[in-house]
Amino acid sequence: MYNMQQKKKDIKSSKQRNLWFERFMAITATVNLGLVLFNLSYVPWRDFYLRKLPQVIQIYDPIKGIEPHRDTKIYLETVDALEEQVSQTGLESSEVKSRLEQIKRLSNEMIDSNPFAGVNKSGTLEKIKKRMRSHIGNESAKQSFATFWSQPYLSQNGWIKEINFFNGSIRPLIATNYYRQIGESGEFVDNFWIIDLPFVILFGVELLGRTFLIKRRHLGLSWFEALLWRWYDVFLLLPFWRWLRILPVLVRLDQAHLLDLQPVRKQIHQGVVANFAEELTEVVVVRVINQVQGSIQRGELTHWLSQQENLRPYIDINNVNEVEAIAGLLVKTIVYQVLPDIQPAIVAILRHNIEIVFHQVPVYRNLQNLPGVGKAQTQLSEQLATQITTNLYKTLVSAVEDPVGAKLTSQLVERFSEALASEMKEKHVLSEIQSLLFDFLEEIKINYVQRLSQEDIDQIIEQTRQLRTQASVPTVVEKSTTLPKIREG
Repeated sequence: MYNMQQKKKDIKSSKQRNLWFERFMAITATVNLGLVLFNLSYVPWRDFYLRKLPQVIQIYDPIKGIEPHRDTKIYLETVDALEEQVSQTGLESSEVKSRLEQIKRLSNEMIDSNPFAGVNKSGTLEKIKKRMRSHIGNESAKQSFATFWSQPYLSQNGWIKEINFFNGSIRPLIATNYYRQIGESGEFVDNFWIIDLPFVILFGVELLGRTFLIKRRHLGLSWFEALLWRWYDVFLLLPFWRWLRILPVLVRLDQAHLLDLQPVRKQIHQGVVANFAEELTEVVVVRVINQVQGSIQRGELTHWLSQQENLRPYIDINNVNEVEAIAGLLVKTIVYQVLPDIQPAIVAILRHNIEIVFHQVPVYRNLQNLPGVGKAQTQLSEQLATQITTNLYKTLVSAVEDPVGAKLTSQLVERFSEALASEMKEKHVLSEIQSLLFDFLEEIKINYVQRLSQEDIDQIIEQTRQLRTQASVPTVVEKSTTLPKIREG
């Protein structure tokens, strides 16, 4: 007893350790997927990180091979130098004028060369030009920049006001531009593999270990077949299409009981079945009907009725005339089981009809006025109905149990079959029946199968799922309840 309890504890402890390992690996895979998704979304979302989380830019730009663009960097540094010069010598100094001329030249070069195009940010340059044109009120972007970076304009409109406009509306757009290094392959540099490599090594070692355990448990499997048991984990090792890792991550979260994917699986299964159910059902139904029509055209209907060799030999698998056997079984069931149950109803019907006959006799109607006649008539009707029913039932039982009667019944059934088959062999009867059956089956294909294709497949699948769920619900048995023994035999 102690050993059994200890064994159960060991099994429970082993399952608990396995569950914790599964959860650890599932969380690790989830973290890796998060890094993959972050890496994929970094470039499109870099402007957001630049505004809200500039620390992320400083850390992750080197991973993506991103560095400040030389032209736009020089432009902003020159504006910074202008601000410093204005604070030292004033707006009207010759040094400031020189700086303004330099910024005008850089503005024209920025518009002409479009340094934003290299990273598909030409739209940013268009925003800069639009904002400057709107601010100055000039249709030309170059003239707007030339006007803005001039001493008369800045003096007239206020240096503080105008430089704040630039720093608030223009500088952030220019600062979003960058240069991204291109590798020898002609693609943008992406060193994410440095971050991803430790995860890939971990998942690779785990996959080898799982494959080894699967092969050891199932000795008939090859290494490749054992690997296929965990085919979805291969996506964790691919250096490309990393977004596909969402599949093994979801599976692992479900296996670790951290995420319930049962409703999702049901919807997926239902969607797959719904796509094929209609066509598959049509194919099966039409194929069955075509086979029946082919049998009718080949004359196998007559052969089935007569059980004689015709175009194709009839195969008897048990040396039993199934028609006679079924007829005999039905007769015995009716005589021994059905008639005793309905005997009171038969007696009531007979008694009712006997009473109707009595009431139709003129003499009896006159005698009804005499005392006791009505009660005697009721008793007589009851006795007659019971006697008739009993005698009829005995006759049927005797006919069934009598060997001669059984033989005569068998001969009757056989003679009926022969007569029916003989009449069916008449050419006009057979051809008419075959034609009617063939047309009837064709109508089934046209009408029923078309309706079937319009059937709500989702509703059918849902009904099937409910039936399967009801059939699979286990019976709850309390600990104190003793299960009944199963009767053998």
